[in-house]
Amino acid sequence: MLILAGLGNPGSKYERNRHNIGFMAVDAIADRHGFQSERARFQGLVRQGSISTPGGAVQVLILKPQTYMNESGRSVGEAMHFFKLEPRDVVVFHDELDLAPGRFRMKTGGGAAGHNGLRSIGAHIGMDFRRARLGIGHPGHKDRVLGYVLHDFGKEEMDWVRALCDACAEAAPLLAAGEDDRYQAEVLRLAPAEKADPRKAARGPLA
Repeated sequence: MLILAGLGNPGSKYERNRHNIGFMAVDAIADRHGFQSERARFQGLVRQGSISTPGGAVQVLILKPQTYMNESGRSVGEAMHFFKLEPRDVVVFHDELDLAPGRFRMKTGGGAAGHNGLRSIGAHIGMDFRRARLGIGHPGHKDRVLGYVLHDFGKEEMDWVRALCDACAEAAPLLAAGEDDRYQAEVLRLAPAEKADPRKAARGPLA
């Protein structure tokens, strides 16, 4: 079994925030692969289903913690321990300031790099989980980061946001099969984005 946890903040106020692109990505995966309807569980919203791979169907839990970003680990830890899984069975989809908008990278382990959601998850399950890093660019100065991530994507940004989330969904069988390198390559093939300095490539409101 695999847990795909998207990070974000609950409620309509935050729905289109840059910080919520993790929610958007896992929603796209659940929709594409016909998962069950959303329900409350593990201090979050979950959808269960399976993703077909060459080695057979993999059972997947989509999880969107409703604890607010800074306490995401409470929800992820509860779900992981309930199913008796290991950190390697958890993939966290999250916004990444250090990647240009639309860029995508997979990574296993490492630090939190200032991301409070990752820090919280690490405190509950350790840092050896898998990360799906969704590039949103950087506003250019650390003092502007909070306003930037908690601001809605601009209309002109939504084309690449949708393309990236759709690519994450279409390529999901590779992720479910544990082929993270191939998953990364396929997402970038399906949703190509210019490789650029994230501090210069960010665009949209408060960029």
